[in-house]
Amino acid sequence: KELGPSLKIERMLFRRLALPCIVLISLSAFADGPGFDLAGPNVDIRVERAKATLPISEVPNLQAGDRLWLHPNFPESQSTKYLMIVAFLRGSTNPPPEDWFTRIETWNKDFRDEGTFVTVPDGAEQALIFLAPDATGGFGALKTAVRGRPGAFVRAAQDLQQAGMDRMRLERYLAEIKTISESDPKALQQTTPLLARSLKMKLDPDCFDKPANEQASCLTQHSDGLVMDDPHSQTLVAQLANGTTADLMNQLSYSRLGGAGAYSAYVGAVIDVARIMGSLHSASYAYIPALATPEKDSLNLKLNNPPSFRKPMSVLVVALPPVQKAQFPPLRPLDPKQQYCAESPSLVLPVDGAPLLFATQLGHNLVLHIDQKNGKALELPVTPDPGKGGLVVDTGHVDPSLLRPEESGTLEGSWGFDHYRGPQFKLKSSHSQSWNIESSDASALIVGREDKLHVAAQDLTCVSDVSLHGDDNKNTALSWKATKPNEMELAVPLENAKPGRIEVRISQYGLKKPDSIALQTYAEAAKFDRFSLHAGDTDGVLEGKRLDEVASLQLNGVRFVPGKLDRNNEQDELVLRAQSATTGLQPQQLMANVILKDGRSFQLPATVLSARPKVVLVSKGVQQDQSAPSPIQLGSNNDLPTNARIVFFVKSVAPEAFPRSEQIEVAAADESFKAVLSLANGSLILQDTQTALGIIDPQKMFGSSAFGPMRFRAVDGNGTAGEWQDLGVLVRLPVLKDVRCALAGSKSCSLDGSDLFLLNAVAASSDFSDSVQVPDGFTANAIDVSHPSEGLLYLKLRDDPGTVQRVTVPVVPISSANASLTPQTSQ
Repeated sequence: KELGPSLKIERMLFRRLALPCIVLISLSAFADGPGFDLAGPNVDIRVERAKATLPISEVPNLQAGDRLWLHPNFPESQSTKYLMIVAFLRGSTNPPPEDWFTRIETWNKDFRDEGTFVTVPDGAEQALIFLAPDATGGFGALKTAVRGRPGAFVRAAQDLQQAGMDRMRLERYLAEIKTISESDPKALQQTTPLLARSLKMKLDPDCFDKPANEQASCLTQHSDGLVMDDPHSQTLVAQLANGTTADLMNQLSYSRLGGAGAYSAYVGAVIDVARIMGSLHSASYAYIPALATPEKDSLNLKLNNPPSFRKPMSVLVVALPPVQKAQFPPLRPLDPKQQYCAESPSLVLPVDGAPLLFATQLGHNLVLHIDQKNGKALELPVTPDPGKGGLVVDTGHVDPSLLRPEESGTLEGSWGFDHYRGPQFKLKSSHSQSWNIESSDASALIVGREDKLHVAAQDLTCVSDVSLHGDDNKNTALSWKATKPNEMELAVPLENAKPGRIEVRISQYGLKKPDSIALQTYAEAAKFDRFSLHAGDTDGVLEGKRLDEVASLQLNGVRFVPGKLDRNNEQDELVLRAQSATTGLQPQQLMANVILKDGRSFQLPATVLSARPKVVLVSKGVQQDQSAPSPIQLGSNNDLPTNARIVFFVKSVAPEAFPRSEQIEVAAADESFKAVLSLANGSLILQDTQTALGIIDPQKMFGSSAFGPMRFRAVDGNGTAGEWQDLGVLVRLPVLKDVRCALAGSKSCSLDGSDLFLLNAVAASSDFSDSVQVPDGFTANAIDVSHPSEGLLYLKLRDDPGTVQRVTVPVVPISSANASLTPQTSQ
């Protein structure tokens, strides 16, 4: 009987921790398993107030004097008689009078046929329905339990009402997701964010990274954590918030186990049920919650525990709407400044802040009220659609002639029995207006491409579509976007059009006749960027687009006519050649006049640049390696062998002295190889102030595959290049060893050596009447040739087949016994 200090502390801790432990166990079971998934009985309820009757699904609150018509739907085969008790409460600290409890025998035939009426007493704040298996003394025991602990039942009523509202939001969300995933899974990513915003649900954006067939299941998994807090529904149930129990509920509802505040209504209901079970159960009765989701005039009850018909028998606890003043939904436009077209057939007004409006029928008979200019009111039916993220307005009966250009529409309807006046929306009405094209766009419609057109008007809100009407009487829909509230940008496709007149037609909702804009399209005109030439040059370069239309150019009295035209990535470069001397053109900025073939003329800037650097070739030569001279005697001074060092002298003409910063660029005619000679790298050596020696080592500079025509030009220190000049033909020489002949006087011999593939033909006579052609891809080290005269053969090189070269090689006789060793022509 007497407890020691340690035992007292343990008992105190047990008392303080027992309830949280029960709650945590209940929460864990609820989180791990299904919640409220057992179907219970349905109860039909209608509410009468001031000669008006509404189904329970449209009643957010009760008032004193309301008459409730009740009729439970038990099947004919119901074996257990259920006693229905309607109880009214008046706060957590004020036990209700005994006459606030109504006993109804549901098995009574008159009640089963007609139902019964119960009136809400004056002073009531909450209402509960209890469904209990009939037992002697059950009615009195329940009255005693409620009157003895009214606060517990007040809290149960509030939490069950909140949980029911959240459940309806969840069920609407899941149903919409299921419908969309079955009809159009690709629309999930676009529609689900609107659903989540409207119903205030938690959305996991990572679900859209999954394959389309997995997105729906991802979006609906862990459904007990999807519903977010709704301040409006919490206001409706006027939650009790005092004492340590409330503190415990708040802490648990915002814990990870409790869903981190996402499903606090369910958490609160479970906590209260745990408390009722722990403090009010008796040997005869235990209380289990019944979650009510109204549909029309029926309360569909869902249970999270199976009822027991053995002692302690289960009493179902059902919450009715609270008895209080109407709490209207805090609906607000998503963008109060946004304007909407009153005639749009798909008018949706995006709203936020009232998920119950989308999940329940509490808001009904909704209309958009518009005052017309004839003094009469226009009321357009409104349907909340969470999948579209707002209020869908039926605009089928709008007459644009009765509306002002700017109107204000107000959402009105009923919230329960009360008149509801919601937010206002800015509306525009369709009317014919003038459309203006930007002056820079008016002459910029060029056939053969897609052009952009900017059109300004008073307002674009009611534009339904834009089309292009051509001379072929065909209409082509145009894509457009609003760049400003009163300006649109059109994409006008003219790729296959011809120059001429076109018409842009702009249609507006509700107007039968579109507004039209007459326009002219043109062939693409040339575009000029710049014209430039160097002082002293006869050729200049014009840059731009479509320069094939240019007929001539006039610059400071000099006429230029078109030459070569080059195109690179839609950028043209046209060489223009002077028809008279250009000596009067000195470096300066001028304006040139371009004349097109169709007679149009345009002004453009022109630049006369400083004179190009100019050098002349004085001489050139070849310096061979004396340790291994080639026996081949080149037939032209223009041939430059790659196995020798090439030297040449150039003399500066402009400027008169050779600048030390000037370079000589040497390259193939097709610029497949190139090198830059300069004083800095030692490949240029000044002989005097005007003359420089250029040195080229072809194999080191160009590699073993360089051959063909070679040219050079001067490049000044600013990078300005002079004109190309021919330097010679770069040729590669084979190595020729000797000629082997079988017998003296034999006409068949073999030419030995290496790199014989560099030969084009070999002959013993200068007219090549007895020539041997060297085939492509020749790989042997010997080739059959005619017997040379005194060892002299004539060659044509592959790198310069038009020039005859000479070579004198030793003739080596071989005996007939070794004749079989003579190499054969091979490929």
